[in-house]
Amino acid sequence: MADTKDYFFCGIGGSGMLPLAMIVSARGDHMEGSDRALDQGRTAAKFDYLRSLGIALHAQDGSGLTRPGQILVASAAVEDSVPDVVAANKIGATRLARAGLLAQLFNDAVCPIGVAGTSGKSTTTAMIGWILHHADKDPTVMNGAVMKNFVREDALFASALVGGGAAFVSEVDESDGSIAAFNPKIAVLNNISLDHKTMDELRALFGGFVERAETAVLNLDNEETARIAAARGTGCITYSLKAGKADLSACNIRPEPFGVSFDVVASEANISASVALNMPGRHNVSNALAAIAAASASGVTVTDAAQALSSFEGVKRRLEFVGEGDGVTVIDDFAHNPDKITASLKTLHEFPGRLLVMFQPHGYGPLKKMKAEFIACFTDNLNTDDILFMPQPVYYGGSVDRSVSSADIAQGVVAASRNAEALPDRDACGARLLECARPGDRIIIMGARDDTLSTFAAGLVEKLMP
Repeated sequence: MADTKDYFFCGIGGSGMLPLAMIVSARGDHMEGSDRALDQGRTAAKFDYLRSLGIALHAQDGSGLTRPGQILVASAAVEDSVPDVVAANKIGATRLARAGLLAQLFNDAVCPIGVAGTSGKSTTTAMIGWILHHADKDPTVMNGAVMKNFVREDALFASALVGGGAAFVSEVDESDGSIAAFNPKIAVLNNISLDHKTMDELRALFGGFVERAETAVLNLDNEETARIAAARGTGCITYSLKAGKADLSACNIRPEPFGVSFDVVASEANISASVALNMPGRHNVSNALAAIAAASASGVTVTDAAQALSSFEGVKRRLEFVGEGDGVTVIDDFAHNPDKITASLKTLHEFPGRLLVMFQPHGYGPLKKMKAEFIACFTDNLNTDDILFMPQPVYYGGSVDRSVSSADIAQGVVAASRNAEALPDRDACGARLLECARPGDRIIIMGARDDTLSTFAAGLVEKLMP
């Protein structure tokens, strides 16, 4: 190809980088990359998979950047002192933000479908992708999580799907403000709550995202999103868990330990269809309604979308059953902000069994910004016999304010008469989990930005086996 580009991805194994690398490589562009986890010997299978796609990998020491024609792609969090950035500057290579490259691909699509919100983006994105795939729409899907329906023996890290159809379905991130660069034809907005930015900043970013869309899919159960729906008026499809409140609603919700069934009702068309999700929680019923609404805006009937979701297998690390040993169930979960943690704990408490929660914070920054919210979410959603265990936050180097730690969160939870322990590291948490666990308990491993949490969860199951 005459217009083939020469990309180098710094941090290629990251949840936002890997699927983008898969899509760009499949389009025929040259791709190389580096990752600190590769240098440290972590998650080797992921990098073996990237090599199987023909992507050359290098140490993250700048040695892979040798040509001025290379385009260095890195997330906004990559500092100028990182050797790859230093090397790129030295040879005159162009630097492009990960979100900027994704926005280019997204905006060039015939039918760009953007999924935004504080919580539920990955699951909703995967649901839309599966519905469109099931309907033979051949979509391209860019996700931050592995989509189980698309996992194969030769594609274990299926966080992207490359298709030839009109639809480009993607998570859209507000944390770095890059959502402002995305111009969706269909905009899905699940919810708005405090996370990376102030509420005023979030309202502006999400509001602008919705304004740029031909069709907006909006959640009336979230106060902030409902306000946007009221202001927009026409050109939107609303959804709600409350019957008769929105264009799409859920009735007869029937929770199960690892699934949930319900009826989706399209009020205007007077259509009802049954959905049996293979993942639990009322929050996933809400995600399913959003996906059905987006799919209907893409030309898929509500009935066909509901049927597709009954064969939707979910995404990795979303209340995922890992295994059971000695009467103790181990669950792996991506929850990492107060909203997500609350949804997971509420879902788990719909069924009996004490919860032993290990929450590994995904950074010192979020702990400082949302200290009060973290304490409140655990205080409000842990039962009196549940126990929270916290190691120190994920830290892979760089400059960061560490004035608020896991100990501060644990102390606040204990002060509110709940059980919490801050421990030096994850191994210490694992020892305490095994020491405290008894038949009927459920161990939940929570956290983001660390692929080895899944390995850790699987290791606990092995140790629980008699």
